[in-house]
Amino acid sequence: MTERQKDRPWLMRTYAGHSTAEASNELYRRNLAKGQTGLSVAFDLPTQTGYDPDHILARGEVGRVGVPVSHLGDMRRLFQDIPLEQMNTSMTINATAMWLLALYQVVAEEQGADIAKLQGTTQNDIVKEYLSRGTHVFPPGPSLRLTTDMITYTVNHIPKWNPINICSYHLQEAGATPVQEIAYALSTAIAVLDAVFASGQVPEDRKGEVVARISFFVNAGVRFVEEMCKMRAFGRLWDTITRERYGIENPKQRRFRYGVQVNSLGLTEAQPENNVQRIVLEMLAVTLSKDARARAVQLPAWNEALGLPRPWDQQWSLRIQQVLAHESDLLEYEDLFAGSHVVEAKVDALVAQCTAEIDRIQEMGGAMAAVESGYLKAQLVSSHAERRARIESGEEKIVGVNCFESTEPNPLTADLDTAIMTVDPANEARVVKALHTWRDERDEVRAQDALAALKKAAAGDANLFPATLECARAGVTTGEWSWALRDVFGEFRAPTGVSGAPLAITAEAGTPLAAVREKVARTAADLGTGKLRLLVGKPGLDGHSNGAEQIAVRARDAGFEVVYQGIRLTPEQIVAAAVAEDVHCVGLSILSGSHAELVPDVLARLDAAGADEVPVIVGGIIPSADAAALREAGVAAVFTPKDFGITEIIGRIVDEIRTANRLAPLEVTP
Repeated sequence: MTERQKDRPWLMRTYAGHSTAEASNELYRRNLAKGQTGLSVAFDLPTQTGYDPDHILARGEVGRVGVPVSHLGDMRRLFQDIPLEQMNTSMTINATAMWLLALYQVVAEEQGADIAKLQGTTQNDIVKEYLSRGTHVFPPGPSLRLTTDMITYTVNHIPKWNPINICSYHLQEAGATPVQEIAYALSTAIAVLDAVFASGQVPEDRKGEVVARISFFVNAGVRFVEEMCKMRAFGRLWDTITRERYGIENPKQRRFRYGVQVNSLGLTEAQPENNVQRIVLEMLAVTLSKDARARAVQLPAWNEALGLPRPWDQQWSLRIQQVLAHESDLLEYEDLFAGSHVVEAKVDALVAQCTAEIDRIQEMGGAMAAVESGYLKAQLVSSHAERRARIESGEEKIVGVNCFESTEPNPLTADLDTAIMTVDPANEARVVKALHTWRDERDEVRAQDALAALKKAAAGDANLFPATLECARAGVTTGEWSWALRDVFGEFRAPTGVSGAPLAITAEAGTPLAAVREKVARTAADLGTGKLRLLVGKPGLDGHSNGAEQIAVRARDAGFEVVYQGIRLTPEQIVAAAVAEDVHCVGLSILSGSHAELVPDVLARLDAAGADEVPVIVGGIIPSADAAALREAGVAAVFTPKDFGITEIIGRIVDEIRTANRLAPLEVTP
């Protein structure tokens, strides 16, 4: 019997980048030597949000969650000794995607590459930034124009590049159900394709080439059957939309092409060793079904709920993929689920529900209108609140968190401070110094001329990519490119979704929320104020606002007056709001690792403003040593992912308010 030829494995990537371009380049070359088959670049938050490392908002964020790329010199060092013509590179970049792709193209040209052969992906999905990840810069209209210009440029000049990776990953992280994840991502795709074809930059006979370059980036959660069916439904709906709405006849051009990073939201700080089997199960959901198999996979590390993974942790995740692809017989068979009546029924139900939600969004005017109205954000905040409520009640079980909590001592985390990687605090100063040297040594006239030409193009209707390429070649910086466009397009503050989110859990007599409501009311009475006031603040550039939003919603439901102005605030702005609103507590949420810089700054500014008696609490991914340092600096309480009970956290906030105001402890039983 002739042995069936094995399918080719998916692209195996590790999402990586930190500290500096040089350090990240070393990490990439090491990962490629271990058998990784593609690169996935993580940029730091200043790069993602269009700030140079010396901007006030970049403080504490430089090189934290990715690599800082401020100009062409950084991009050269990032890919030194890595032949880009032979590489498949994914760049997780959105608002500044055009800028980073231009830098990448120029470096490839300098290497002697034929840019028509470049392969890779720029995420470039701004809609989900407004909804979940928070690295947006410009308003929806101009953002869509940048996306449109990029797509049309790449189709004509870099035809193997995926200019957009419509990203439902972060929608699930923000609480999306499978129906919301599919419907919102496909609504985004419709908005993008409609805009591209309306721009007149693509001839009718090349529409299929545009559709063929649209890729997706999805999330796979731990509910294995549901997630696998979700991917089959995604593919079926995309085939229908591209055929019926856009008239694409070639089935290859209609193929649903997606990459995946499996779920990080479900990784736990408690018993983190359990995350390994979660990651494996989630990977199986996007690899077992041949007809809906991912084209590229990257896995998080087991310790991401604790802090920044080390190279060894990332290697473990890569080895998980390699064992499945090379040791198992998975790739030797046709689709394992074809003909399953259970799977077909689930897929049919998802398709019907998603079609109804897509139609609802189209009736609103499409994805961009649904963003600006706040509808999409409010839906996500609501579904996330419902999920958190299910976990708190025990209806949704998380092993090691709300059930099976007893555990043996964990040798993996015996020394927590060495179980994660830390970024040298002195790194930021070195990056800033290098930036100033770059500015001093470039041709300043050429740089300013390039920026002037970019602003002129932005004020008109020309494709912005050629002007952006000249900026890259002229030594313009990331911040300068972004500010030139800000001057023309303005900035955008997305709706928070908090005010529109419905009540997630009831406060009936005998419930924990009822007890906290009474505690809030009695404390307000003791202080002689109508309502307790809580300011929820997100200092720095971290846009992952899920936690802050859930605290804000539950505090509102517990009777607080909540002041929440959204993401991307300076410590100065937060303290000004705290003083102006005369709040009783300040809650800071930071997931990017910049807490060590920004929280002490907030404390010092409150002290200078005469508001040092206002308790400050902090939540985020905060290593134990950092938590101890924050408490020593004057923070009243620190909450990390293991503190999943939001109602309990609100109760603790009331306790801290009472302590700060020298009120006796108050116990209220449900």
